Amino acid sequence: MTTPAPDHSVQFGGTDTSERPLGRSIIRGMLNKCPNCGSGKLFRAFLKPVDNCAACGEAMHHHRSDDLPPYLTIFVIGHVILGGYMLTDLVWPLPMWLTFAIWAPATLLSALLIIQPIKGGVIGLQWALRMHGFGGHSDDHDVYEIPGRDKP
Repeated sequence: MTTPAPDHSVQFGGTDTSERPLGRSIIRGMLNKCPNCGSGKLFRAFLKPVDNCAACGEAMHHHRSDDLPPYLTIFVIGHVILGGYMLTDLVWPLPMWLTFAIWAPATLLSALLIIQPIKGGVIGLQWALRMHGFGGHSDDHDVYEIPGRDKP
């Protein structure tokens, strides 16, 4: 008889096993609320998150949303505005200058309206998945030993 191999699972983020529902965390972030408690404000300026939640003290300073919120904003706006333009152009063909005068401000305004909720949702996603320091672990880059390369 052979014995089963031991389970060598890897756990990142320490031993914090508190429940962090993904959907609730994203929705709280999109509503400009702390993903942990749901009552503290997430942003202190338009796109600048608070360092710590005023209600529960959850640290927010180490999040790294980077390029995902602008990418998602461009993706959503591109589909909505392009779809709207194509639908209205089929019904009411307008001169190019009028089309530009209508859809350029609509694009800019809608992008400004949705980028903050999208960034809040990304922060909520990172918090729920314990990414980038939200799980209690260090966010420093791992040091790997590369075979054949001298150590510094």
